[in-house]
Amino acid sequence: MAKRRVTAIVKIQLPAGKATPAPPVGTALGPHGVQTMDFVKQYNAATEDKAGQVIPVEITIFEDRTFTFVLKTPPTPVLIRQAAGVDKGAANTGKETAGSISEAQLTEIAQMKMPDLNANDIEAAKAQVAGTARSMGIKVG
Repeated sequence: MAKRRVTAIVKIQLPAGKATPAPPVGTALGPHGVQTMDFVKQYNAATEDKAGQVIPVEITIFEDRTFTFVLKTPPTPVLIRQAAGVDKGAANTGKETAGSISEAQLTEIAQMKMPDLNANDIEAAKAQVAGTARSMGIKVG
């Protein structure tokens, strides 16, 4: 079987189980000739168990207008905000704190994000997550 040529790779973040063909899906896939409704049905079926989360997806579009997609882990800031129980980070990150997360929550988030991070071990992943928390004004520990 001949190898299919990739024409585009599209990355978007969508609410789990609630994607619609409206923007951003339609505007991202439409120019490549992909049937947006096919993608929406498959994405919603794959993410229906993760309702309430934002799940990034990487869509590979082939020359014959078919596609495959890979689900990623939720964005780190979303996981940190959920763990801290806040709606958003601090406005002045150096001067104010929006909330805090425990060392155990930091480890849990790092373990969840490990497949998508470029970290060799859990300690490096924890350092990356802690840096994101610090830039959001959320205290760790």
